[in-house]
Amino acid sequence: MTTTGDERPLGIFDSGIGGLTVLKEIVRQLPAENLLYLGDTARVPYGIRSPETVRRYAFQCTDFLLQRDIKLLVIACNTVSATSLGHIQEKISVPSIGVIEPGARAAVRATRNKRVGVIGTEATIKSSAYRKAITAIDGSMVVFGLACPLFVPLVEEGWTDGMIAKLTAERYLKDLKDEDADTLVLGCTHYPLLKGVIGEVMEGVALIDSAVETAKAVTAVLDELNLRNRSGAPGSQRYFVTDSPQKFSEVGSRVLQDPLQEIERVEI
Repeated sequence: MTTTGDERPLGIFDSGIGGLTVLKEIVRQLPAENLLYLGDTARVPYGIRSPETVRRYAFQCTDFLLQRDIKLLVIACNTVSATSLGHIQEKISVPSIGVIEPGARAAVRATRNKRVGVIGTEATIKSSAYRKAITAIDGSMVVFGLACPLFVPLVEEGWTDGMIAKLTAERYLKDLKDEDADTLVLGCTHYPLLKGVIGEVMEGVALIDSAVETAKAVTAVLDELNLRNRSGAPGSQRYFVTDSPQKFSEVGSRVLQDPLQEIERVEI
């Protein structure tokens, strides 16, 4: 290790653009780190796939990033974190982080009445991964899971506000409002991009953004393993997609509030 630390990049992947919410937070908290982002946009959404299919896709994304000498893998996808994180950790030597454990810890800290809602893809909710993670921390927690499968395509189209997004949120969340949960985990990295309309529908409920919590976990792991980039130069971001770079650039630029550079279409 030199005085500049470890300049190798972090690898981040998601099924589409949702993981950019995690990347954005990592850039904010760790501006010196070099980042590689893979969006498997040709096969989005993952949340409607079987666990076996998701795991196959996840290993393909992981292998792609490992070939580029990453020092840490960030699985910026709740569906993959729920179905595949343990499998990936068993197979690779590079440290890896998912998004569920950080979100679960934040939910336990935030709730006052110990009633927590979780919204996510069908695969994430069926896995009960958040319920297991939350109750492992505090067994007295009551967790309500709700699948919201239309949220991902809305975000991928860039329809994150307006009447369509609002009506969709109202339709999905009306039953959850009756459960008296005071905290709601946005259990998909696409969902923070709908935080405005979700917050309107769930007024007074604390929203847990796993992207923020995951970036904090990345910082902790880099410090624990002495892997920080200490070169002093601003980090770089490079993007790979498995479908149209143009669509990814259009929507992704709105997510990051900055034009995306270095986007390459790849086969994985």
